[in-house]
Amino acid sequence: MLGIIVATIFIALVINLILKKFQLPTIIGYIITGTIIAYSFNLHDAVNNHDLKEIAEFGVVFLMFTIGLEFSIEHLKKMKKEVFFTGSLQIILTTIFVFLVSHYAIGLDVKSSMVIGAALSLSSTAIVLKTFNETKEIKKPYGKRVLGILIMQDIAVIPILLMISFFTMGEESSVAYMIFETLIAAVVLLGLLFLSGKYLLEPFLTHVSKTKSDELFVASVLLLAIGSSYLAYYFGFSYSLGAFIAGMMIAETKFKHQVEADLIPFRNILLGVFFITVGMQINFTVISDYILIILVLLPVLMGLKYLIIYSLVRLDDTRRVAFKTAFSLIQIGEFSLAILELGRSQGLVDPTYSQILIVTIVISMILTPIILKNLSKAAGLLISEDPLVVNTTYNIDKDTENHVVVLGYGRYGQAIVEELKSLGQKYIIIEHNVQFFQLGQDRKEPIVFGNAAQRHILTSVNVTSSSAVIVAVNNPEALHLICEAVDSLTHNTKTIVTVTTESEKETLESLHLQHIVVETKHLSKAVVDEVMYCRLD
Repeated sequence: MLGIIVATIFIALVINLILKKFQLPTIIGYIITGTIIAYSFNLHDAVNNHDLKEIAEFGVVFLMFTIGLEFSIEHLKKMKKEVFFTGSLQIILTTIFVFLVSHYAIGLDVKSSMVIGAALSLSSTAIVLKTFNETKEIKKPYGKRVLGILIMQDIAVIPILLMISFFTMGEESSVAYMIFETLIAAVVLLGLLFLSGKYLLEPFLTHVSKTKSDELFVASVLLLAIGSSYLAYYFGFSYSLGAFIAGMMIAETKFKHQVEADLIPFRNILLGVFFITVGMQINFTVISDYILIILVLLPVLMGLKYLIIYSLVRLDDTRRVAFKTAFSLIQIGEFSLAILELGRSQGLVDPTYSQILIVTIVISMILTPIILKNLSKAAGLLISEDPLVVNTTYNIDKDTENHVVVLGYGRYGQAIVEELKSLGQKYIIIEHNVQFFQLGQDRKEPIVFGNAAQRHILTSVNVTSSSAVIVAVNNPEALHLICEAVDSLTHNTKTIVTVTTESEKETLESLHLQHIVVETKHLSKAVVDEVMYCRLD
């Protein structure tokens, strides 16, 4: 066993070092590692080991705990539409559609079709939220949409498990009694976590912090995360749901940042174990035997989820937010694997269908990090602006010249605009985020809604007659696309770009850019300049 552990760590390290050279996420490296060790040590059956499953699941538990730290109860109240309306409808519509196809087109029985439909309605909490948490996209409009839907999917695991229990229960059991028992358990669980969080949590953490012992504080954090998840499991719910609620309770205290910092190492290690177990479920024999079915099933399922989620989000949001939300959630998730395995063990899902679906799900999870990495680029290329919004934007005179074009009205763009105002310099802003665009309109700024990576938007603000173009965008992929578009019109002779690293600067130098500011260099110089004015005692 020790040899297997050493080999696993070594393989994971080597593969991730190689993937990092291609800027691919570590999730893929862990999944590939799982597949390699499964075949090298014949460990395909080990993935069904109960202890290993529980250890791996705690990666998702700690992930949901840290996500909970970012979202207090007030945040969740504001997200009730995303959670209860969009999330619920997505699960119901996907389940119904898959059920109809499975039952009437393929000919499966009602119970099998329901279990498969419910399983395929879920997405991957572990992959999507880990990626969004690292890139800070969780705080963006589409990130909040994604989080809301995933929270509802996590809650939906409870009725799905109840449904499987109903299908396998004897005639002497009472469905009404089981539902009543679950409702009572939910009330008791929420009551215990809420009262503990409101009256005991902060005094407890305050007392521990007074000891000034880092190890005691870390032990307390682990106790809270694991204890709350176990409490949820004891009452018949998922581990991760209890951890998420506990994280929200801690978010109301002053210790949230310290708790998050202490928990991240445990979270990342256990998430690595989780993704390795996902990779162990790749079975090349099943793939070779049913390759045509898998190749058809994979895009059909992903396309179905995209259409349903996009349509629901598009009801009250922009095309871009709907596209990014739907594209982020087209995969099938880790809870789906557990539901299908339970359905197979209870005789509700045929073993062959179960294997085909499990391999299809794992492949969809492998593709997800690549999809998320290219999310902004795909949105920029495929989704045009909403014409209803563009019509309300600022119109400029065709003869306008010697103005500064500011691309982006985030915090950095706003600071640049304030400086230009102080100098009396004429400027025009292009912004593609609806919230920032609305903010600019409220402030009576000369702001145009549009994607600065599209030439016709740049032409509409007379970019060729401008005195300078300032790119105030912090997304490296979007930055490259914008610079390419500006280059095609002005050859970037008057484009000013800020980057964070020298490597980003090198990738942009091929686009004729003459004014690239490396943020870290200027920041460090400003800090050292301030040091020279400090009085050192």
